[in-house]
Amino acid sequence: MNISQQVALISGANRGLGKKLALELLDRGAKVYAGARNPETIDYPGVIPVQLDITNPESVAAAAKAAGDVTLLINNAGISTKTDLLTGPLEDINLEFNTHFFGNLSMIRAFAPVIEGNGGGTILNILSVLSWFSIGADGAYSSAKSAEWGMTNALRLSLADKNIRVAGLHVGFMDTDMTAGINAPKADPKDIAKIAIDGVEAGLYEIVADDISKQVKAGLSGELSGLYPQFK
Repeated sequence: MNISQQVALISGANRGLGKKLALELLDRGAKVYAGARNPETIDYPGVIPVQLDITNPESVAAAAKAAGDVTLLINNAGISTKTDLLTGPLEDINLEFNTHFFGNLSMIRAFAPVIEGNGGGTILNILSVLSWFSIGADGAYSSAKSAEWGMTNALRLSLADKNIRVAGLHVGFMDTDMTAGINAPKADPKDIAKIAIDGVEAGLYEIVADDISKQVKAGLSGELSGLYPQFK
């Protein structure tokens, strides 16, 4: 994929990784629609702001109509309620799944015909190392991301004959607003954005962006105790 010839739409593009992805695409010559619930919060030039709430079907349909020339969809919008599966409010768990799974599925269902009609292209789902591994307390997030990973695998098969490549990006903690209260090593989202777009341009189906994601991926083929020493 030649990025300079693509038309991209990014959800959650007003800050964090979404903003860095938009800037990376602009630097490479792409046309970029920047989706956000409040498009007036998109404070950088060069993009086309689009009102987009991925949990609202009417908003998703309107965005697909407004951005009818898209060839690259990046499902980046996300949320972390930091909810425990056993003790947390069910409405927060539902919100995680409505965002990461159903919201992104709604985006793909709306934009896949658009991308197919434009000759094909790529869908990139921003996943997480927590789709492969749970830290326990944030069970709603990791469970929803695991479901999104499963969706990514399924739709990769379903959309292949429509000339649409479905890719997933796995990454650990990044230095964004979402991780502000987490005391752990964090990647620079600008670096992750470059890795992500490099992977899209190279035609990768799976983009493993940092060392922790590589380590966890390797650990999936071993014994459970390799990832969870407490069960040794």
